[in-house]
Amino acid sequence: MSPRTLAFVESPVQLLNVLEWAHHHGLRGPAPEGGPAPEGGELTVVVLSPTDPMTRGQLRRMADLARDEGYRVRWEEARGGTTAPFHTIGGLAGPLRRADRVVMGDPFSRYVQLLLTITRARHLVVVDDGTATMEFVAQLARGERLVRWHRKGSRRGPRDLLFAPVSSSARRRLTPREGRAVEVFSSMPMTETPDGVTVTANDFAWTRARFGPPRITKGADLVGTSLVETGVVDVGHYLEAVRALARAHGATRYFAHRRESTEKLHRLAGETGLEIVRPDLPLELIARRGPIGRTILSFPSTVVHTLPLALVGTGVRVAVCDIDPAWLTETASPRAQGFLSGVTGTAREVHRLAAVGVV
Repeated sequence: MSPRTLAFVESPVQLLNVLEWAHHHGLRGPAPEGGPAPEGGELTVVVLSPTDPMTRGQLRRMADLARDEGYRVRWEEARGGTTAPFHTIGGLAGPLRRADRVVMGDPFSRYVQLLLTITRARHLVVVDDGTATMEFVAQLARGERLVRWHRKGSRRGPRDLLFAPVSSSARRRLTPREGRAVEVFSSMPMTETPDGVTVTANDFAWTRARFGPPRITKGADLVGTSLVETGVVDVGHYLEAVRALARAHGATRYFAHRRESTEKLHRLAGETGLEIVRPDLPLELIARRGPIGRTILSFPSTVVHTLPLALVGTGVRVAVCDIDPAWLTETASPRAQGFLSGVTGTAREVHRLAAVGVV
């Protein structure tokens, strides 16, 4: 029987990387009634929908692309009220127990960690959810509890303590042992790899085959981050840095991160004159479709690793601007500066810019 694979995604980038993983391994959608099984196995994508409108919009577009590729997509209103998690988990219990493989985009997600307590799958796969994958692999290698990098060093709240047994169980399940394989499918550099974990390189082959090559404009485009929204970078310093970067490089467009607040973007447009673009798909696909600037400017983020892969051979230059320690908030995790420096320092095929001066 063809292996049955369930993939759980909560963001557009996670779904993009599930499609890249499936393309790499030759998976297809469920076989037609009475037809032959797909060569690499069959895949069903389960969307654990968030409430954020921008994220939901991009997820719906990505879900349409997944269906176009022949995969089954199951949309779950996983956060649609107090009883929604019980209905979602109850409805997924059967498919989870039957699945041979489980793919997840965010091993830090409490939802995903709960689902891992149900599955009997002998093959677990983690696909990229951005730079967080680097931290996940390092924590797994060191046997540490799973905690997002921008929260590391902060005090554990009552909910964290209540959920600790589930998180510990998830970490054990994501540790390879006899009869259970663990794969990480990633475009991120891995400095520490846990024993027994298979790391497969994501080179964005599906994206390059499906879209582009793009039309390239003469100017520069700037990529936004959610470092302000996650409490890492001070908003005033961020706005000044964006203005200085745009002025120095002649950028005219600002591609907003899906988590950036409307209030911040409104201020940014007024204070910098940049055209704010709210992408309807992950930036790797937007850039590959074009038009895109000859230079793409970014602060430390996932795209400094993924865009050079998606745009290989196009002549587009990706440049990354370091985060000045003075921009960090007082409440930023002690790990923040080191982690962000590591994101920049390990990026391949990018041009490094010194932190721009902020008055």
